[in-house]
Amino acid sequence: MKLYNSLTKQVENFSPMNPGEVTMYTCGPTVYDYVTIGNYRTYMLGDILYRTLKYFDYPVKYIMNITDVGHLTGDNEGDADIGDDRMETSVKKEGKTAQEIADFYTKDFMKYFKVLNMKEPSKFTRATSYIDQMIELIVDLEDKGCTYQTEDGIYFDSSKYERYGQLSGLTSDSVMEGARVESTVRKKNPTDFALWKLSRGKEQRAQEWNSPWGVGFPGWHIECSAMCLEELGETVDIHVGGEDLKMIHHQNEIAQSESATGKKFVNYWVHGAFLQVDGGRMGKSLGNAYTMEDVVEKGFIPLSMRYFYLTAHYRSSLNFTWTALESAQNSLKKIYTLVSGYAEDPGAKVSVDYMSRFDAALNSDVNMPEALAVLWDLFKSDVSEESKVATVVEMDKVLGLRMSEHIGFEIPKDIQNMAATREEYRKAGIWDKADMLRRKIEEKGYVVEDHSSGMYRVKRKL
Repeated sequence: MKLYNSLTKQVENFSPMNPGEVTMYTCGPTVYDYVTIGNYRTYMLGDILYRTLKYFDYPVKYIMNITDVGHLTGDNEGDADIGDDRMETSVKKEGKTAQEIADFYTKDFMKYFKVLNMKEPSKFTRATSYIDQMIELIVDLEDKGCTYQTEDGIYFDSSKYERYGQLSGLTSDSVMEGARVESTVRKKNPTDFALWKLSRGKEQRAQEWNSPWGVGFPGWHIECSAMCLEELGETVDIHVGGEDLKMIHHQNEIAQSESATGKKFVNYWVHGAFLQVDGGRMGKSLGNAYTMEDVVEKGFIPLSMRYFYLTAHYRSSLNFTWTALESAQNSLKKIYTLVSGYAEDPGAKVSVDYMSRFDAALNSDVNMPEALAVLWDLFKSDVSEESKVATVVEMDKVLGLRMSEHIGFEIPKDIQNMAATREEYRKAGIWDKADMLRRKIEEKGYVVEDHSSGMYRVKRKL
């Protein structure tokens, strides 16, 4: 399998350190608010990669983190060490405890994680459960001479790590040029970053812990390193995230992790491109940071979003519009209609030709648009119906569109009888009774399609 490695900026052959267990980590949500459909595109990348590895028979230990402390608002302005803690902001805004905030938005995230048919990782790690590991890691960096203290916390001295910027291309000069705000923190170098932030004076934060340096809370970057090292070891096969994390967050993970262990932190960095909205950026201030709840409220099948994500390669930008989502939903409904007419045969063989093409798409840097194209070609082919079913089921192990749930679907006898009676009423011109039966049929989850030929068809309501 070939993967594009953001570290080397090349497509490389994937070769795990231990064929008996591939280790993979994905940066998950900060649970201070509802997760957007842009965030879910990144998590979908993790899911597709996870499914693909398992499809090719790699045993995978997959970790996704839940950030519930330390993610400051300054990262949107070019300096992740300034601003307010997103969790603290929600605590003040909603009048709830930090635990309640984290639990509520984590529950919502998990709900749609399942609705989008993403496979649950080996473990979800919650940052606040790893405070001890974070402190130990900072102490280790301190002992190695990689830190210094300012009036507001403990900082990593990026000049101590010679390869800083290898992933991001950032230097101290470029950070100064690119920052949109002037930092109020007295850093030795603009690329230095907080490992532990000290609580301000007598201010009582919702979340703070004792440490060797005083009461405070962890920096955002140290959290992922601590969780990753604790759960997956000193070197990880694959680290997944959105392209927005490559420049600072992931570069800082590398610097602190490798300074602590003396070993390569990650072998393959896989970054997904942004999701655009109406051709521009997505943002809460722009009013277009749509959530899955927005998708559902507009009457879309949630899995239409999954299909939509699959229509573009993960390294290519994808433009969301409601029209584009409607097109994706129409395609998904067509798939369900097609497979509902197939009869399943447990003894049928997959199509070697189409599975070979499907595998080639996956092996080519998980090219999901190409994989979808193979699926559509299969539908149009003269492959036997039984073989199509077997092949669709195999492909769906990666696509995750729940196609197998629609294969060979039979309309219940009582629904068929109501539809037949409705048709008799229509022929007799008794329209009120025909409409009444149509409504009853729809209430039970089915629809009747009338055709100009005079025929009708009953379908499951999607």
